Amino acid sequence: MSYSPDGQHQPYRSEGQYQQQPYGASYTQQYEPQYQPEPPYGPPQPPYNEPEEPPYEERRPRRGRRWLIAGVSVLALAGIAAGVMYHFEIPPFTDKGKDVSFGQGAAGGGQAGGADGGTAKQAANSKALMPTGPKAEFKNSMTLADGTHVAVTTLDGKKSGFKGKVWVWAPKEYNDPKFAKSGFPVMIALPGGAGYPNNYWMGTDLGLQTSISKWYAEGKSKPFILAMPVLNPGPDDKGIYWDGSDIPDQPKMGTWLTEDVPDLMKQNFRTVKSRDGWAYMGSSTGGFASLKAVLKYPEKFKAAICSGPDIVPDSSLWKGHDKEKAENNPELLAKAMIDKKGAPDVYLAFQVGDNESNKKTLPDVQKFVATYGKGPIHTSLRVIPGGQHNAKTYVPNMGEGPIQFISKVMEGPVE
Repeated sequence: MSYSPDGQHQPYRSEGQYQQQPYGASYTQQYEPQYQPEPPYGPPQPPYNEPEEPPYEERRPRRGRRWLIAGVSVLALAGIAAGVMYHFEIPPFTDKGKDVSFGQGAAGGGQAGGADGGTAKQAANSKALMPTGPKAEFKNSMTLADGTHVAVTTLDGKKSGFKGKVWVWAPKEYNDPKFAKSGFPVMIALPGGAGYPNNYWMGTDLGLQTSISKWYAEGKSKPFILAMPVLNPGPDDKGIYWDGSDIPDQPKMGTWLTEDVPDLMKQNFRTVKSRDGWAYMGSSTGGFASLKAVLKYPEKFKAAICSGPDIVPDSSLWKGHDKEKAENNPELLAKAMIDKKGAPDVYLAFQVGDNESNKKTLPDVQKFVATYGKGPIHTSLRVIPGGQHNAKTYVPNMGEGPIQFISKVMEGPVE
């Protein structure tokens, strides 16, 4: 059944359709056909009472609308498909996995002293350290709104013998031509929890990268390059963790965090030669590892932000290794620094929520600050009202004191 363009049904009416005659007409007049029949081989007639197909000219507008609707539908489906492919990181709708060369010039050549072959002449008294190489292969993990990248590489630690992933990020200032010969400070960011197979600071949902850029713009922070390595060599699903330390007969995670990861950054980035450009930050067990690294190697690292940290080593893997455990105890390391003449100054910014899941965390940190916050050990403590034991609590509060505390004593960018 067909319809006219305006949607109204148009029934077919034959010109020879029966017409009612006035009363009294003769039989012959009443039923006499009012038309001449078509020849038997004439064109076929449509069935009685079946509507005619509208002329082609009348059908064109409706078909045009159909094509328009079809086109819009295809575009909509294509947009949905592209969004899905981007969400699930399916090329070419994402740049994940693409090579990232930090500090590479726009024309593809190396910037001053770049790990990709650039050579810059530095003054003997320069505070900056140009990338030493060899250049690592970085793959894009995600791209931020300002065009910066979080990239990942697999580092085969030459000193620890451990092989694992490290995520890195450099602020947009790193590629600013006016800083082409400048060394930037590095912050090694350590997670809590398993810290394997990912370091949760690499995800942009916690906002660490964007916060550093914001804080730098506000004059609160240095423009830190971030190094975000795995903290442990495996999951802690059985309650096993490595305290960021070299526990006998275990992977040397202490050497990985304090030797191999810094070496990676020196090989691939323009950094600061002195300890004044090197810091740690971490939460929970990552806070412990950060605290311990600075106290154990004050000649290499100057500062740390420790959020909700453990204060003493407590891994079950230390069993039978009391001597080595003591050598990785922040309390004993702090005491030794205070007792040692000429020990370099270190700066430890603590932050703890007053609603931490472990109710001992706050009093333990307060005791450490009261006992060891003297001599070469400079401390600050921010108690977060209502703060819980999680990274979402710690990141925004870093901007309320801790990041300023360490940034005031650190250097970078420097030439």
